Parts: sequence; structure tokens; C-alpha cells
Amino acid sequence: MAALWRRSLYLTFFRSSVRYLSRINPAVRKSHRWTRLLYSGVASVAVGGGLCAVPFKQAENLSHDSLVRRAASLVTDSSSTFLSQATLALIDALTEYAKAVHTLIALQRQYLASLGKLSPAEEDAIWQVIISQRAEVNHRQDEQKRFELTWVTAVKLCETAAEAAYISGAENASISVRTNIQLAQSQVEEAQKLSLDAEKKLAETKVMEVERMTQHAATLEGSSDEEEIPEAYLRED
Repeated sequence: MAALWRRSLYLTFFRSSVRYLSRINPAVRKSHRWTRLLYSGVASVAVGGGLCAVPFKQAENLSHDSLVRRAASLVTDSSSTFLSQATLALIDALTEYAKAVHTLIALQRQYLASLGKLSPAEEDAIWQVIISQRAEVNHRQDEQKRFELTWVTAVKLCETAAEAAYISGAENASISVRTNIQLAQSQVEEAQKLSLDAEKKLAETKVMEVERMTQHAATLEGSSDEEEIPEAYLRED
């Protein structure tokens, strides 16, 4: 924030100084040494404020190609930093999502294992926990999707920066950022495997839940029929 404030201050000073000098009579301007000094000072301040990658005095001895290559290298560095942060955020989001899914799987399997052995109050308590965990899974999934969009944008930005660096002649910077892209993609793929594996197990648990609930309902219906048969037999007598 301080750097941005200083740059804004430099630009404001530069614009106000140029407007003031432009109002001075040209003949008067030529006769004052301080005018030339002020122009030089303003230019140095503007360049030092972040408009150029090198100090003003050094920039006089560099070609445009050199300055463009330096600027391209700065772009690849900043885009690589963005990709690094986005990759870390996405991997953490995928990991937390997988953990939430596995917790939900454990809760559902625990409920299925104790099906028919719980009191209504205990069953209701377990269902409240399951519902709460399902909400947590949805929250983690939304967070994962949000960071995934950011990560995809970061990859595209790095690809553009790599191409720009290559075109400008900064081959090393281009190779470096492309290497970072490949590394980020491999790391995200590993995290995505964990997430997909968790989702697969959750789907299997849901199938198991349907089967067990169907069996449990059939058992309850059969027990009800067995209780009614003697009563019907007694009424016939």
C-alpha cells in the first residue's frame, strides 16, 4: 500500500509540474537552468516511482529490446507468484473437501451399522450431525470450485506471460514460467485424485444406504405382518 501511495504521489507531482512548466513562456523557459533541472528531476522521480524497471540514468544506456525483456521477466515473475498462491489455495480447498466427504461417509456408515438398534432420539441426533456435515461438504465444494476458477485464470495468465517473454527474447523467463505451470498442474492433479476418490466412495455409500434402508423397511413390514396374523386367526375362531 505504501508503494502504491508513493507512486500515486510521484505521478501527481509529475503532472502538476508539467502543467506548470507548460504555462511558462518558451523564451523564459530556455533562460532558466532550474527549468531543465526540474524536468530531469521530475523524470527521475517518475521512473523511480515504478514506471520503469531500471533507474533513469541506466535506462539511457539500454535499448528498447533490453527494457522490454526486463519488463517481460517481471511479468513472468508476478504471474508465477499468482499461480503459486492460487495453486496452494486450490490444493488446500481440495484437501479440505476430501476430508469433509470422508467424515460424511464415516457418519453415514456408522448410522447404517446401527440401523434398527437406536432409539428415536438417538436416531434423530445422528441425523442432525449428518445433515450438518452435508452442509459442510457443500460449503467445501463451493470453495473448491471458486479457487479452481482462480487457478485456471492464473494458468492462462502464466501461459500468456510465457508467450510474451518468448516473443520479446526473454527465453529463460519463458522456460521458467512454463516449468512452473507444469509443476502446478501435476500438484493439482494429485489433489484432485484424492477428491475424486472421496466422491467415488461417497457414491458407493449412498448405494449402500439405499440397499440397507430398503432391507430395513422390508424387515419392519415383515414383523408387522407376523404380529397381525395371529390376531386374524383368533378372529376367525
